[in-house]
Amino acid sequence: MDFDPRKVSAKEKLLELFRRKGKSEPHPGRVPPGQHLTQGFPVLDLGIQPEIDLDTWKLKITGLVKKPEEYSLNELKKLGAQEYTKDFHCVTMWSKLDVHWTGIPFKKILDRVQPLPEWKHLIQYGAEDYSTNVPREDVERDDIFLAFELDGKPIPKEHGVIRLIIPHLYGWKASKFLIALEFSDKDKPGFWEVRGYHNHGDALKEERYG
Repeated sequence: MDFDPRKVSAKEKLLELFRRKGKSEPHPGRVPPGQHLTQGFPVLDLGIQPEIDLDTWKLKITGLVKKPEEYSLNELKKLGAQEYTKDFHCVTMWSKLDVHWTGIPFKKILDRVQPLPEWKHLIQYGAEDYSTNVPREDVERDDIFLAFELDGKPIPKEHGVIRLIIPHLYGWKASKFLIALEFSDKDKPGFWEVRGYHNHGDALKEERYG
């Protein structure tokens, strides 16, 4: 799929602004440095919102796992869905507090697929050809989950339909329209990481650029 070059260019220009600006002063309370609060939920994408039917959707699991398979949403729901209230931080300098999601704890998915001991990085792939990389220690936390509902309803297409939520990292580090996960012993920087965004993306440390 072809991403909208205007949207890519705008985010690349924003990256240069981050570099010139440097790090911000710490913000009091829950809001990471350099962020401002929003009451809405801005929509940011690369100009592509692929159609995903969750009745037929499957998550392909590959790489260093004992059970490389494709899992339907109903199969994953049997692991036990939970409700979550988490803050969401976008690298474009806005944060939304207390976002209500429903999802499957990622630790339960790990238990199901049984990653091999040597895996180090989780590579996520979206249906629009997006990818992003996250270190193992960031997805083994208790607050990471595969979200399929927002505010008690199916996640709207503009917000990604089905996606990982990794609350302590900026939003770009969790792929919208998620269709595949690769467990790897090698790091594989994704769409924004190879374009100069930080390889980790911790919002509290203001890791916006590489």
